Amino acid sequence: MAKIESKIDKNAKIAVLCGGMSSEAEVSRRSGRGCFNALQRLGYKNSELVEVDTDISNKLKNGNYEYAYNALHGKYGEDGCIQGILEILKIPYTGCGVMSSAICMNKEYTKKILSTCPDIPLAKSVFVKKGDDVEKMCENLNFPVITKPVSEGSSFGMTKVNSKQELKSAYLEAVKYNDDVLIEEFIDGVFVTVGVLEQDGKNFATEILEIRPKNEWYDYEAKYTPGMSDFILPANLNPELTKKTKEIAVKSHEIAGCRGVSRVDFMISKDGIPYVIEINTSPGMTDTSDLPAQSKVMGIDYDNLVQLILNGAGLNK
Repeated sequence: MAKIESKIDKNAKIAVLCGGMSSEAEVSRRSGRGCFNALQRLGYKNSELVEVDTDISNKLKNGNYEYAYNALHGKYGEDGCIQGILEILKIPYTGCGVMSSAICMNKEYTKKILSTCPDIPLAKSVFVKKGDDVEKMCENLNFPVITKPVSEGSSFGMTKVNSKQELKSAYLEAVKYNDDVLIEEFIDGVFVTVGVLEQDGKNFATEILEIRPKNEWYDYEAKYTPGMSDFILPANLNPELTKKTKEIAVKSHEIAGCRGVSRVDFMISKDGIPYVIEINTSPGMTDTSDLPAQSKVMGIDYDNLVQLILNGAGLNK
């Protein structure tokens, strides 16, 4: 792919938002530094790295920023909160809007929205609220299962549960992060992830990345520790399954109301069904993150990826 042309004035003052108040703050700082350095190389000399905290609205107002590049992950940065502040302040920003950010941050509501489309495969699951009898709720699920805090990222609070005897302790680990927990049948198969980007108003899928964790499943250690996962890019899938998975990724992005950028995670079962696991509306942009690697294989290097995502903010102005 040719160089991505800028749709933003190179003299614009851009706030690169990072850090924040979630469990993913440190990962966000790494994403933010990467995006900031890319913007500097691209010629956006008035870009600034802005640490997000409880005073962020004042920082944004006093900074007189013309655009915001969202490199936040997790609570307050990926759930519609920062997007709402930016909307109120009338600062155009990268990535998904308030509604889609809020929906996709909540794994249960994501599944509810996606379930309206019969062409999107979803794993069988139950939604456990605070006070529910977790063992009774899971009576009709087949083990093993995965317990997940309903609104958390980077695999925080997630546990693979092999039997009912392990369920209660896994549930208690999940509720350390959220009162609500999603418990989903574990799909034994291949974990893949697909980026969705937008250019000139058209959404397209990146190459598919297959991830083979050296742990039992793709947990936090496997995600962020070099050498703990093997990455196959493009994924080792047949052409028909590759095409189908990319189509489902774009369809999921659109049904959830996403814009600009997202990353859709799948488990592909042994019988070749690509089950959507979740949609990430602010994918990692660190030097080990999935989206930059997926884009690079397509001919979009890191700096051009940052430019493409930034151009989306101009469309939202």
